[in-house]
Amino acid sequence: MRKQRGIVLLVSLVLLIMVLLLGVSAAQLCLQGEKAARAERDRDVAFLTAEDALADAERDIRASNDPSRRAAFEGEDAFGATCGAGGVGLRLRAAAGEKAVWQVVDLSGVADDGACTVTHGAYTAAALPTGEGFLPFKKPRYLIERMECHQPGDDASASARPQYCYRVTAIGFGAKPGTDVVLQSVFSKPEEKP
Repeated sequence: MRKQRGIVLLVSLVLLIMVLLLGVSAAQLCLQGEKAARAERDRDVAFLTAEDALADAERDIRASNDPSRRAAFEGEDAFGATCGAGGVGLRLRAAAGEKAVWQVVDLSGVADDGACTVTHGAYTAAALPTGEGFLPFKKPRYLIERMECHQPGDDASASARPQYCYRVTAIGFGAKPGTDVVLQSVFSKPEEKP
C-alpha cells in the first residue's frame, strides 16, 4: 500500500474556508444594503414631514383657525426678539451681525419645552399621524421669522406700511429617533384685494 499524504483533505478544507468567507462577506453586504435602504427611507419620511410642516406654517400665516394668531400676522406686536416675547413660534429676524434665529433656537422643542417652535397642526388643526412603522415618531415643528422684504419694482417709500415676508424653518422627524431633516422657505403673504 502506498502512503497517503492527505493533500486532498487539505485542499478541500482550504476551499471550504474560502467558500465560508465568501458567504459571510455576501451576508454582510446584504445587511449593509438593507441598513442603507432603511436609513434612506427614514430620511425620506423626515423630509416629507418637514415639507408638511412648511405647508402647515404657510396655512398658519395665511389663515390660522386661531383669531389671536390671525391678528398676530396682521399686527406688528406679536413678533418678539426672544422666545415668549410674542406668539409661540413667532420671532423677529436677528439683527445684522447676530446669528440667525433658527440657528440658536432648539427646533426640536425639547430643550425649551416647545416655547420657541410650533407643533404641526397647533394653529391650523391639520392632522398628521405619528407612531410606528413608516410613520414619523413625533410631529414636525416650525419657527416663523418676520422680515421686511421688497418685491421687484416696489417703491419702498410709496407705502406707509412695510411689506413683510416670513422665513419658515421646519424640522421633520423620521420613524426612528435621531433622524431629522430641517427645511427652510421664504413665504410672502398674498395681498388681499379690496
